[in-house]
This record gives sequence, structure tokens and C-alpha cells, in this order.
Amino acid sequence: MAERVQQPPAKRLCCRPGYNTNCRQGQRAGGALCGGSGAAQGGSSKTHSPESLLDISARKVAEKWPFQRVEERFERIPEPVQRRIVYWSFPRSEREICMYSSFNTGGEESGTSGENSDETRLPFRRGIALLESGCVDNVLQVGFHLSGTVTEPATASEPELVCSVSVSFDRCKITAVTCGCGNKDIFYCAHVVALALYRVRKPEQVKLHLPISETLFQMNRDQLQKFVQYLITVHHTEVLPTAQKLADEILSTNSEINQVHGAPDPTAGASVDDENCWHLDEEQVQEQVKLFLSQGGYHGSGKQLNLLFSKVREMLKMRDSNGARMLTLITEQFMGDPRLALWRQQGTTMTDKYRQLWDELGALWMCIVLNPHCKSEQKAVWLRQLRRWNSVDVCPWEDGNHGNELPNLTHALPHVLQVAHDSSSRPHRTVFTRAIEACDLNWQDTHLQRIITHDLYTHSHTHCHHDNHDGSGALFDARGWPLWHEHVPTACARVDALRSHGYPREALRLAIAIVNTLRRQQQKQLELFRSHKKELLLKGMTSVTNMEGWVGHPLDPIGTLFSTLMETGRVEEDGGNAFLDFSGTLKPPPHLFPAQHFLDDGQSFVALAVETALIGLGQQRVMPDGLYAQEKVCRNEEQLLAKLQEVELDDTLVKIFRKQAVFLLEAGPYSGLGELLYRESVPMHTFAKYLFSSLLPHDAPLAYKIALRAMRLPVLESTAPSGDLSRPHHIVSVVHNRYPRWFTLSHIESQQCELASTMLTAAKGDGRKLETVLESIQKNIHSSSHIFKLAQDAFKIATLMDSLPDITLLKVSLELGLQVMRMTLSTLNWRRREMVRWLVTCATEVGVYALDSIMQSWFTLFTPTEATSIVATTVMSNTTIVRLHLDCHQQENLASSARTLALQCAMKDPQNCALSALTLCEKDHIAFETAYQIVLDAAATGMSYTQLFTIARYMEHRGYPMRAYKLATLAMTHLNLSYNQDTHPAINDVLWACALSHSLGKNELAAVIPLVVKSVKCATVLSDILRRCTLTTPGMVALHSRRNSGKLMSLDKAPLRQLLDATIGAYINTTHSRLTHISPRHYSEFIEFLSKARETFLMAHDGHIQFTQFIDNLKQIYKGKKKLMMLVRERFG
Repeated sequence: MAERVQQPPAKRLCCRPGYNTNCRQGQRAGGALCGGSGAAQGGSSKTHSPESLLDISARKVAEKWPFQRVEERFERIPEPVQRRIVYWSFPRSEREICMYSSFNTGGEESGTSGENSDETRLPFRRGIALLESGCVDNVLQVGFHLSGTVTEPATASEPELVCSVSVSFDRCKITAVTCGCGNKDIFYCAHVVALALYRVRKPEQVKLHLPISETLFQMNRDQLQKFVQYLITVHHTEVLPTAQKLADEILSTNSEINQVHGAPDPTAGASVDDENCWHLDEEQVQEQVKLFLSQGGYHGSGKQLNLLFSKVREMLKMRDSNGARMLTLITEQFMGDPRLALWRQQGTTMTDKYRQLWDELGALWMCIVLNPHCKSEQKAVWLRQLRRWNSVDVCPWEDGNHGNELPNLTHALPHVLQVAHDSSSRPHRTVFTRAIEACDLNWQDTHLQRIITHDLYTHSHTHCHHDNHDGSGALFDARGWPLWHEHVPTACARVDALRSHGYPREALRLAIAIVNTLRRQQQKQLELFRSHKKELLLKGMTSVTNMEGWVGHPLDPIGTLFSTLMETGRVEEDGGNAFLDFSGTLKPPPHLFPAQHFLDDGQSFVALAVETALIGLGQQRVMPDGLYAQEKVCRNEEQLLAKLQEVELDDTLVKIFRKQAVFLLEAGPYSGLGELLYRESVPMHTFAKYLFSSLLPHDAPLAYKIALRAMRLPVLESTAPSGDLSRPHHIVSVVHNRYPRWFTLSHIESQQCELASTMLTAAKGDGRKLETVLESIQKNIHSSSHIFKLAQDAFKIATLMDSLPDITLLKVSLELGLQVMRMTLSTLNWRRREMVRWLVTCATEVGVYALDSIMQSWFTLFTPTEATSIVATTVMSNTTIVRLHLDCHQQENLASSARTLALQCAMKDPQNCALSALTLCEKDHIAFETAYQIVLDAAATGMSYTQLFTIARYMEHRGYPMRAYKLATLAMTHLNLSYNQDTHPAINDVLWACALSHSLGKNELAAVIPLVVKSVKCATVLSDILRRCTLTTPGMVALHSRRNSGKLMSLDKAPLRQLLDATIGAYINTTHSRLTHISPRHYSEFIEFLSKARETFLMAHDGHIQFTQFIDNLKQIYKGKKKLMMLVRERFG
């Protein structure tokens, strides 16, 4: 708490009797000075004597009446009576003190320190430790005021701290606290806890005095003067200025202090007008919430806010009015969060965790306004508050920035949908809308009252034989058990409200009535579908009652029912505890649990909870609009399933699973696993996976029926299957053109994949089941990545190290892999190479015939590049041959298929496959020649010089120089090197081609040089080729080290003369090109270039003269570049 050292002002004025007729009457108590211990009063005596009538009466009065009302009611109150009322007015239970001093009430009455180190730091735990260490001293109770000192022992880092603590109380509630420690927090500090617990645990050791005004009434004037003067003397530095000021005002006739009768007394208890509630520091609540919100979910702020919400629920359960008060403070801070306006302005959505906090806020307000004992005046105040918040522009919408097409919760769905044609014309529903609507609900219905207040309320105990709620259902089922027909989420909100406000018995009774109603409705739906099955299947109708799902609903109806029943089930197993009844009286557990006779023979509350969850999860419901609403459906389903998985299945539960599974399969449009499925219904994959795993050990055929039925995902079908129209007749008129985007489709598909994987694992070794599962996968899964994952899963399961490979499952894996290949053949997929490699591995495991098969039909599975570079290459590798233990005949057959594939691919895509085809066909002369011819045919049209040079080099490497020469000349015809491309990657290929031609002989070199002159315009490259050709005689180094004895080729004759002239011409052209845009920083580089040019010029017979003329021309043409020409003259004259 924000504990201030100043004492709180007195709440009411006290004066002598007879001082004024309007003053309180009968204030004199008479007798001696007030004192005595609690032990003397008998209230805390540990004897077993019967309690006195005085104590019984005083305790009741102390609980319910403000002390002023007691004083006004009786002219004179005997001092012993006053003492007992004052004594009993202090809180007697540690539970509330714990609630106001810690986030959790783990210790409650026990007072033992928690094992968790974080828990020991809670103020409540620390307060207990201080109390048990004897750190509480000087405890004094004066009237309705308790004071004392609490000593905080010294630590290594902190000195000893003595805190003065005072506590005001009224009607068994602490109404004000102050402590000298100065700590600021929402909760009471440890020192306040220590003092309060001292009074609870050791009342007999606390000095008790009547209110100070009573003591003063007994003094005469001299005693009063002595009292005041001694008080001033003892505390003169603190109170003297105040004392003098008060004296001046009292002596002034017209002062304000003389206009009122009596004087304030901080120890005199509560005024009639005071609200009776526990002390809550509103300022600190607001500050803390504001701080948590400003942290934006970091530093555990989300967790802290959730703990505050839990504290509100705890207060509601204790029927503490501060619950609503605290929630109001929290809501004001949430509504003031500056991020709301920013997000609305930017059009962005709030974070998921923050969104969930808003959901909890709305749910808590729903609980508060549904308080069964709430006064209409208080509800009106809350309604005004909620409407004010609801009208603010930035108030979050219920479904996360999307309009909601769901009806008002106070009406049953079908009645509203008749007029709900245009959702866009209705205002958006906010997080407060449901709470506002719930303000119209009441608890006055006679049938409802009897359900929640009577354990034995059955048809035989009443004369009501008629139907209720417009004939939508009977008040009782065939067994005479009560039913409650109301919009299911609304009815469950009532259950949540009863639980939240501390009425567990009543909540349980209503929950059982609702569940019995759901079970009866389920049976009626099944009968209805069976009687109209042919007609409905023909028309493909889907019931409109599926428009609003219970799982993922903002009010979480199924979760509420499940929790209510499970809590009772756990108590039942633990032996039972006391219950609070509807009047607030604590009662011991009866021989039968509340409404236990409304269970079937041998059934438990846990079994009923499980059945309820199965009913809700199996309901066919339309996928809601908006990302958040769709994510909430998935999250809520997973939460429910997680709770179900904690329940250990016994024979009773297995029977329930069987019963519900059969219903789900046969219930038509009412079930998400029925024969009629609306195209946009929420898929059942996750739920079916749980059902499958649960039923498999007990009823495998039923488990497979459920799982196979659940594999459907019609929203991805281009056309709805037979009996499953995408826009059923019943819905078209209600929701026109309703095709929302499925934001969670990726998650849904992954869940579908998980279901299929679970079935594949379970079906291992059963060929027929595997075939059925495979057909379902191929029919219903539309994502290549998920089918690939299933293929991999099947492969892993089939090839587990601890057993022989399961060939049937391997074939399923291969079949799925082939489907992936076909699906991704014409689309871009970054995992494609991985998929192809994996498929070859899988086919290898299946056997040689599988490899042969995929090569025979390669064009439907692979691109030509994949088929040659991955598939055929892997098949021909030694690793594959060894892995398959192939004999020579099998090897040759496989190699023949690979060569055929390679040639087909080379024909289809010679640019990318020709080299691979040649490599694969090396060992077969005919195939190799065929591949070479394919290259020649493609060279003139579709192949680039890079591809041709690569194949040409391969040919030389394999010992075919003339073929390499042929391909190199073909490549040269495609090449074009400009004057400035002296770093082009093809230069090495050109040099290699010329070297190859030179090595083959004069004729080959003479044939290639014209091609070089035509294709290459770069002077440095041409000069490099020219020098290489002049170093050795053509044909000098040929194959098999055969040498020519010829002479070096002359530069004055063809073909080198042609090359020399082209090189000189290239230097001249390049020089002029460079001089056009040359800058001074390139001058030195240019001079070096001219030096290389001179070397080439000088190779000609008249080269010196040509170069001199060339330099003179440059000087004349570029004489404006004086500095450059000066450098030219210095170097070349």
C-alpha cells in the first residue's frame, strides 16, 4: 500500500451527551478507566465453555452494524457491551489479510512459510516471519484503532528499522493503514501484516481500551487540562503549533470549529455513511497498472497484470466489494493507454498477449454485472461506466479489428438471424458489449432459482409440466432432471459468475442442468438428422445453429463448464471440503455432493466434464472473421485438449469416448465430423488426433473412422464434394457472400499433416490401413511441403534401426514423394533439390524396380536438369550399386535406363543436360555418339559459347581433340569481345581454343584465326594470342607426344599476318577510344598501354614506321592535351 505516516482524519464527530440535542445520544459509558486484556473478556479463551450470549450478540453486531448506528439505537450502552463489540470488530480470519498483502493466497490460515524463495518475499510471508521472530511490540488497541511497533532486523546491507504501524478497522475489515517504512505498493507491507496477525493470533496479549472520546467524557475539567498539558509537554516539538492553533480557534466565537458539535475521534469507529470495505490504495493501483502498461509486455508486465486480474477474481470470490472497485481502476488505466489511439491511427493490431488481457477485462466485467446478489442501483452505475468506455473511439473490438456477425447474447441464435441480413449496418462489438448486454439479465426466473438452490429439484417435485422459452425445450428431461434452455454461452456465463462470486454449489447445479440440456439436444439432433437424412444429404444443407461456435467463443462456455465440473471432481476424489451456500453460510460437505444424484449410475463429475468437452469440441461451427478470432479458436481448442490429456482414461471414460465418437460420425450437419460439412467450418484435425490416440487401444476401427473423416479440408477444394455445397441453402439468406480469409490456414494445414502422420505411425505393418490412409492424404492434403513431411515421416518410421524396413510403409512414403514431385514440377519451391535427392534415396530403399520406374517416367516427375544431374547420376553411383547389391545384369539394365533418360533430357534441354548426358553415356559408344550429335545439332541454335567451351574442354579431357576443336570453333562463332573487355571470363576459353588449334596443326590454326579476328576486338587479348602462336611451330606438341619438324610460322604470311594486322588495328582503335574520355589520373596507365602497343607494332616488318606515324597522328589530333602529349614525346620521341 502507499503507506503514509500521517494519521487518517477521524471519520465522525463525538461529543458529551446533552451537549446538543442533535448530537449522538448516550455516549457516557460510566465506570473506571478503560483497560484490560482480551483474555479477561473471554473471547479468546481456549476453554471449552459455552460461548456467552453477550459474545454471540456482540460478534454479530460487530460484523454488520457501524458503531454509530449502535450508539444511536440505544440510549446507554454498558461498558462491557462496548468492550465486546470493539473486541469482535477486528478481522478474525487471516485469509483477507493475506489477500491484501500478496498476489496469491498460498498460505491463508496456515501461516507457514512457502518453499519458493519468491514466495518468501511476499509481504504476507515476511509479515508472518516478523511476527514469529518476536519483532512486534507495544501493541495497543484503542477503540477501533490498533497501533504498535515492528522492528525489521538489521542485515548485512541495511541497519535495523523500527516502524510505527497503525491500523483502523470496522465491521471485521481493515479500513485504513499507515506505516513508517514508507513503502509504496498496492498491497499492505509486511509490518502492517505482522501487526494485524499479532491481533488475530494473540488477542489476549493486546491491551484494549474504549475509544478515546469515551475516556475523555469521564474526565472533569482539571483532568482534561492536565491531560492536554501533559500531551503537549511530551510531544511539544510536534504538536505545539497545532495545539496553539486549535486553542485560538476554540476561543474565537465565530470560528469554523465552533460551528459544529463534538470533535473528531479517530478511534470511535465508523459513521453510518461510511462504506464498509477493506482498505485499497486506489492511487497505487492506478500507478502500478499504468507502469505495467507502459512497459509494453516487457519485464514480466503481462504476468503482473494477469496477477492483478487474478486478485480481482479472488476478491469477487470472497464477495469483497473492492473487486469491482479495483477492476474499475484497472479499466480506466487500460482505456487511457496511449497505444490504443496510435494503433487505431496506424491501422495496426495490438499484440496477442495484450489482446488477451483485454479479453480477461471484458470477462471480469461480465462476471461482475452477473453477480446474483447485485443491487439494481449498483448495476446501473456499472452500466453507465461500461457504456462510457464502450463509446470511446479507441475501445478495442471483441474480435480484434473486425466486425462481428454474432447476435446479442441474451437471445437464442435462430431468432436473431432472421433479421440479421447486413452485418455492416450493425455497430462493432467491443470487449464491453457482452457485459453491457448482460446488465439486462436477471436471476428471477423461478425455474432457474430452483435449479441453483435445490439439490433435489426434479420433475416429481413440481407441477410444472409445460415447455418453457417459446417451446424450445422442456423444463425436465425424461428422467425428471431439470434442464436450462438459454443461449449456451450466456448460460455458461451465469455459471462463471456464480463461481466467481463464491457460490460453487449453485454453479455446479446450473452447470449440470446445462450439460444435461446439451446431451438431450445432442440426442434430438441425431434423431432429427436420421429422420431427414436422405433429404438433407441430397440438398447438402447445413444448420444455421453452427454459425456461433462454443470453442473459441469470447465467453469460453465449454471451458467454464469443464472447469466447474473438474473442480468438483477433484474435491470428490480428495474427500470433499466445506461449501458456501447461496446465503453465504459455510456448510460442511453433505453425504452426497451437490446435484450428485443428477449423474448416471457409475458416472463421476470428471466423466461429465470430459463428455462436455467432447460435445463442445465436436460441434460443427463456422470459422469466424479476423486473425485474432481465428487464432483464439485454435488456442482455445488446444487449451481444452491439454486439460483433457491430463485426465487418465478408465473404462467409464472409454465408454463416453465411444458414445461421443459414434454421435460425431452420425450427427450430420450438427457435428464437425458428420457427413455434411459446411465449406468454412472449423476443421477437426487437432480434436480428431486426440480422439484417435485415445480410442486406438480400445476400438481401432472407430478411431480410424474418426481420423479419416476429420482429414477433410473443404475450404481448399476448388469445388465442394457431393453432399457438401459451399453455400448451403439455410445459410445463403443469412450471410451473403461470406468468404473470409483464413489467416490460420497454415497452422490448420500443419495440424492436418500431424493427424495424417499419427495415422501412418499407427498403421505400420497393416497394408490395408496404410492404403486407406494414403488415399485420404492424396485426396485431402493440398500442400506439397506437408505431403513431403509426411513422406519423410513415413520413411523414418519404416526404416527404424531396431527393426527390418516395412516395405509397405516405404511404398507409401515413395508414393507420397512422387506426388510431391508432380505437385512441385512446374512451381518454384526452394526445397526442390532436397525433395529430389530424398526421393532417389527413398526409391533406393524400396528397390531397383522403384529406381527404374522413376527413370522411366522422369518427365512427369523431374526437370531434365534434375533427372540428369541428380537422379541418373545418383543411380549410376557406386554407393547405389553397393547399397542394392546388384549383379552385373541388373547394373547394366539400370545403366541402360539412366543412359536413355540422359539422352531424352539432352534432346529436351541440351544447354543444361548435354554435358551430363555425355558423362553418363561414356561407357556405351552408341549412346555417347548420340549425345555428341545432339550437342552438334544444338550448337548452331540454342547453346551458348560458355556451354560449348565447357563441353569442348570435356571432349579434350576424354581424348577427343578434334571433337573438342570442332566445338570450340562453334563456340567462337557465338562470342563477341569488345575493345575494353580485357577481363572477360571467356578470355581463358579463347586462349585455350587457340592453343588447341595450334597444337593440332597449321590448317586448324589457319581456320580458327579468322574466327578469333571476327569475335575478339580487345587488343591485349589479340596480342597475347599472337605471341603464343609465334613461340612454337603449329602441331609441334600433338597427341601421343608426336612432334612436327616444321618451322615457325611467318608473321608476314597468312594466317598470322591477318592476326597481326587485326591486333595493330585493335590497338589503334582502342587508343582513340581511351583518349576520348581520358582523365589526368589515367595518363601513366595510358603511356604503359602505348608501350605494349609499340611491342606489337614492331613485330611487323614495317612496324617502326607505322608506330612513328601513329604517334605523330596522336600529337596532331590531340594537341590540346598538352600534358599528355608531353609525356608521349618524352617516352616515344
